[in-house]
Amino acid sequence: MSMTFALIVGNRDFFPDRLAKEGREEMLELLGGEGFRVVCPTPEDTNFGTVETWEEAKKCAELFKEHKEEIDGVIVTLPNFGDEKGVANTLRLSGLDVPVLVHAYPDRLVALDVANRRDSFCGKISVCNNLIQYGIPFSLTREHTVSPREKSFQADLHWFASVCRLMSGLKNLRLGAVGARPAAFNTVRFSEKILESYGISVETIDLSEIFASMDKLADADPAVQKKVDEIKSYCDTSHVPDEKVTVIAKFALVVEGWMEENDLSATAVQCWSSLERNLGIMPCTAMSMMSEKFLPSACEVDIMGVLAMYALQKASQSPSALVDWNNNYGDDPDRCVLFHCGNYAKSIFESVEMGYGDVISTSVGKENAYGSCTGRIKEGPLTYARFTTDDATGMLRSYVGEADLTRDPLDTFGGRGVAHIPRMQDLFQFICRQGFEHHVAINRSHVAGVFREAVETYLGAECYLHC
Repeated sequence: MSMTFALIVGNRDFFPDRLAKEGREEMLELLGGEGFRVVCPTPEDTNFGTVETWEEAKKCAELFKEHKEEIDGVIVTLPNFGDEKGVANTLRLSGLDVPVLVHAYPDRLVALDVANRRDSFCGKISVCNNLIQYGIPFSLTREHTVSPREKSFQADLHWFASVCRLMSGLKNLRLGAVGARPAAFNTVRFSEKILESYGISVETIDLSEIFASMDKLADADPAVQKKVDEIKSYCDTSHVPDEKVTVIAKFALVVEGWMEENDLSATAVQCWSSLERNLGIMPCTAMSMMSEKFLPSACEVDIMGVLAMYALQKASQSPSALVDWNNNYGDDPDRCVLFHCGNYAKSIFESVEMGYGDVISTSVGKENAYGSCTGRIKEGPLTYARFTTDDATGMLRSYVGEADLTRDPLDTFGGRGVAHIPRMQDLFQFICRQGFEHHVAINRSHVAGVFREAVETYLGAECYLHC
């Protein structure tokens, strides 16, 4: 996803204009070199293309309004002290509702004379103070002042781009609930009204409507056959009867069609036991394929789980999965087993094949439980996250943390893996005492900082960072 930033270059009349001019040129060059598009006043629009006065703030804000639909975030850079009101007024007048990164240039000890000193160290504090007064949330670089040429700033820049991408994805997000919550899973209850207050909508559909649409599809329908071929090229189906693959293909077609009609970005499915008893399948492979195509799908109608999957996906630009915090790993206090029947995106597995659900087959029969994806989760980086709605406070709450997926021995079935989590016992004390669910979203990346910044600073929800 290409990103567009609005750039505000601060200036202040009793500091050298030359520094503001040079800083603007350097920042434009750097942003373009990193592949970002930039919207910024030109020297014909304002003095050196910077912002200081009320008139310049109005001109800059009008420019940003013209490009409002393109802009993903705002970068405020202070090559000198900068005018605190100029920055805040520009943002207020522009009406932009996107993340803001505040950056300040460093002074050099050999250039602290009147002609060369920046005082951006001080000016950044003043700008941030005014942004808080104006009620404008913002992000900061890790170092209070830093040259744009430093690697740490370039890392900050891409971190900020991930925050912008995540917030852009959450804006007017629409999620789909396919079927009713399984009766045995009180844990996945949630409040649609609380989600709506954060701008996130939930569209529902009864499984009977899915079944009725599937009945209208003939086995020989070209669309069905194309989906069957897609499934067979996606994973090994050699242990599954062909008629079951055809039913799964019809289910996938109907759900994907419903998502497209309603502009839905993710789904949570009643994966058991209605589908098994009525259709004789598990929907896991269809859900896995959707997640692989960046349309995450969670089991057991866990809307809050798929919201976390989606957020991690936007932060990392890689597919997510939903797992159970399932088992201790022997007597190791910092390792646990991650498990689910098997609907993870293909890229999360080392290798994957379609089988049947070992657990649910004990109640519905193996012949009615084909469709799960089985395999071992790849080793590597791990970010885990969870959202929940708190009816007592009317708030959205969450937690996030980073860990590692290991290759420790694990003799079991289904979609499985081992996670090594620092201070894991403290994490589960928190999860249990705070009433979080047993499901957790995972992503093969380290993006906890991005998740927390977006959720806490810009979404305005509570987020605990485990570290």
